[in-house]
Amino acid sequence: MAKSKIAVTIPVSDTCLSRLSQSYDVITLPAGLGSGSPEIDFSGVWAVLTNGSTGMSDGEMARLPDLKLVSAYGAGYENVDVEAARRRGIHVTHAPNTNTETVADHALALMLAISRDICRRDRRLREGAWGAIRSARPTLSGATLGIIGLGNIGQSVAKRGEAFGMRVAYTTRNPVTDVDWQHVLDPIVLASMSDFLVIACPGGPSTRHLVDRRMLAALGPGGFLVNVSRGMVVDTAALVEALRESRIAGAGLDVFEGEPELPAGLADLDNAVLTPHMAGRSPAAENAQINVFLHNLAAHRNGGILKAQLA
Repeated sequence: MAKSKIAVTIPVSDTCLSRLSQSYDVITLPAGLGSGSPEIDFSGVWAVLTNGSTGMSDGEMARLPDLKLVSAYGAGYENVDVEAARRRGIHVTHAPNTNTETVADHALALMLAISRDICRRDRRLREGAWGAIRSARPTLSGATLGIIGLGNIGQSVAKRGEAFGMRVAYTTRNPVTDVDWQHVLDPIVLASMSDFLVIACPGGPSTRHLVDRRMLAALGPGGFLVNVSRGMVVDTAALVEALRESRIAGAGLDVFEGEPELPAGLADLDNAVLTPHMAGRSPAAENAQINVFLHNLAAHRNGGILKAQLA
C-alpha cells in the first residue's frame, strides 16, 4: 500500500527524516513551501511540519487541497495562521515542553559566554595574548536576573539562575501563581533592575520591538541582554547602536530579525556572542519533537487525541 504524503517545510535532521519516512512519503522543502520546483505534486499532502518562524499562511494552505494537519515542530507558532486553519477545518498542533530545558541551558551558556568574555578571550589567547586578557569580568553569582516572559522556558531559566545564586525577577501581564520570584509589571523597570535581561516571551505582533531604545537605556552600561525568543522582539538597529556605543555591556543572541541573514553591524561587535537559532536543538529535544509529531500524525489518521492542539 502506498504511503500517505506529508511535507516538511523546515530544515530537520536526517534522523527526523528517516523516522518519518518509515511510515510516510515525505516531501522535503527545507526553505519553505514555496521553495521547491513548481512541478512538485502537492495533491494528497495531508500534513505539514513547520515551525513558528516559517509558519503556514492561508495562501499556502490553499495550495494544499488535501491538507488536514499543520504541526509546528517546537513551542512557537506565531506565523501559523491558526484562524485560517480553523476556518478551513485544518487541525493545528505545536510541541511545547519538548525543548524547554535545552533552550534554558543555552540561555545560561550565553549569559556566561558574554559576561565572562569567553569567546573573545579564547580567540585572543590562540593569537598569543595572555596578560592583556586576564582582567576581571562580571559573573552570575549575586547578580540580578530579569526575565521577560515566564512560561515554561522562562521558569526554567529562572531556576538555573537561582541555582547560580542570582536574584530573579520577571515581567508578565499578570503575576504567575505558585512562584516566589518578584513580579515587575513594567518591563522598563525590570530592565533598570537587571544585570542580565533574558527574553523568553513569545514572538508576534504584540511583542515586536518590545526591547527598544528605552529598554536598552534602562538596562544600562553594566547590563547584558540575552535573547532565546524571537528576533523580532528586539529592535536590532537600537541594539547594534547600544552595543557599538557601550550603552549596554553585551548581548548573547540566538535569534535575529531577518534570519538567516545576520543583521548589519552585529558581526563586527566583540561584545556580542551569536549562535544560529539553535538554542532548542539537542538530541533529547529533537527526539521529543519527533515523537510528538509522529503521535499527532497517527492520532489524526486513527481518530485519536492530538497533543497540544491549537485548532
